[in-house]
Amino acid sequence: MKVELKIQIKNTNRSFGTMLSGEIAQRYGDMGLPEDTIKIFLEGSAGQSFGAFAAKGLTMRLEGEANDYLGKGLSGGKIILIPPAKAVFNPSENIIAGNTLLYGATSGEAYISGGVGQRFCVRNSGATAVVEGIGDHGCEYMTGGTVVILGKTGNNFGAGMSGGVAYVLDSEGDFEERCNEEMVGIENLTGTKDSKLVKELIERHYQYTNSRRAKDILDNWNTYAKLFLKVCSPHYQKHLEHIV
Repeated sequence: MKVELKIQIKNTNRSFGTMLSGEIAQRYGDMGLPEDTIKIFLEGSAGQSFGAFAAKGLTMRLEGEANDYLGKGLSGGKIILIPPAKAVFNPSENIIAGNTLLYGATSGEAYISGGVGQRFCVRNSGATAVVEGIGDHGCEYMTGGTVVILGKTGNNFGAGMSGGVAYVLDSEGDFEERCNEEMVGIENLTGTKDSKLVKELIERHYQYTNSRRAKDILDNWNTYAKLFLKVCSPHYQKHLEHIV
């Protein structure tokens, strides 16, 4: 049986969804529940660690903004963050969530219609995320998962990134200056497989968030596809090739 709830949230409500995820894990183990079994629609400003350790089967859609550590340890759940319906600002040019989002995430999905702070997806080992801009130290120490960034990035991107793949929209042609290439390589989005994956994730992002940024990219895909860069450790890339 599927369940849907509508809830108001404020910034003193911390770690929303974590205890519920604990109950799901206790009853159903690592397999969790089928996708979207529990849907929670929220409005307001979420406190720290919104959706921390969210389990598979739990989907949380927040209309508003979130503090630091959203999706910390994400464990199969789905988090969707969109700006308030009455917002007059351009989400892709504004910050709607704090720092260190998806820290240590192991699986699951996150779609954020707007920019976020520093240390996005640090130590991510398996989650998929789409975001419209990030601060410094993005994907630091990442070991797995897939990240799509539809806007600007800060400095020191990819430091210690030994695994996973990031796809960055480099509209201004200066991403390489801000990327830490000690462990990663940068290449154009030339492969059909990579291009298909990125487009599919942006389509999902638009489906869940109705993002104006995503729509513009999809409507002009042939132009934007040439501006995406793939960031990945050469050793991890070889490993992926052997798997295929």
